[in-house]
Amino acid sequence: MTEFTKLHGLGNDYIYLNAFTEQIQEYNLAELARILSDRHFGIGGDGIILIMPSEIADFRMRIFNSDGSEAEMCGNGIRGLVKYVYERNMTDDTTISVETGAGILRVAVTVQGSSVVAATVDMGIPRLDRSQIPMLGEPATEPVIDQPLEVNGDRFQITCVSMGNPHCVIFVDDVDHFTVGDIGPLIENHELFPERINVEFATVLDREHIKMRVWERGARETLACGTGAAASVVAGVLTDRTDRQVEVELLGGPLRIEWLEDEHVFMTGPIAEVFTGELNEQLIAPARK
Repeated sequence: MTEFTKLHGLGNDYIYLNAFTEQIQEYNLAELARILSDRHFGIGGDGIILIMPSEIADFRMRIFNSDGSEAEMCGNGIRGLVKYVYERNMTDDTTISVETGAGILRVAVTVQGSSVVAATVDMGIPRLDRSQIPMLGEPATEPVIDQPLEVNGDRFQITCVSMGNPHCVIFVDDVDHFTVGDIGPLIENHELFPERINVEFATVLDREHIKMRVWERGARETLACGTGAAASVVAGVLTDRTDRQVEVELLGGPLRIEWLEDEHVFMTGPIAEVFTGELNEQLIAPARK
């Protein structure tokens, strides 16, 4: 049997597997993610997260979306990882370094009693050049800010940001009633984005508050996305719609995003454990190598 723990950040939920104790090398991880993430026949989640040893940081994180694709980084997911390792005495540090596909990130935990209730992630410096997103077209070394994109006969103004993973931010008048499920997948899979892209739809409430919904690459619409919230604030600053300290209201709740003058983006938000359990061998047998 393989033990697992489910955690969520504002409803962005993942199934965590501890590679220090579990033999994850025995499994095809993409297939395992598809099986476990199924909300009807599996545990249910936006994907799986592996907690692994690292030679260059305190821990390493790998993320597989619910469709089996591997993601570089997840802001909500990394908060769950540090809660897991701190509460299970795998570290006693309150600032933890994590190796991700987007580089080494540092996370400061907020502890009440023996529980981690929130965490602040240094998300690093946004990458803005078209080639860094990545996005096809020229000029490759300049940012994509409020540029037009036509999709299915509709014309949108897009601003693209990489937070170690790709984001396309679109500001709309009324995100509550926007057809995210229709437009999101068309942009995610648009030919301009060779590695597909996460799509954020945001409405500015005032310069310190925005409301956002996200169509996540490989996971459909989710209740929250930390890197997407960060990208939306960066886009808000670049287009002079917001200040540098913004509360982002997501379907699952609020995140606090700060883009400091040194260009680093910090994200602060809660994290919660849902349950732990053991995987049935029959369920995961199809994922065995």
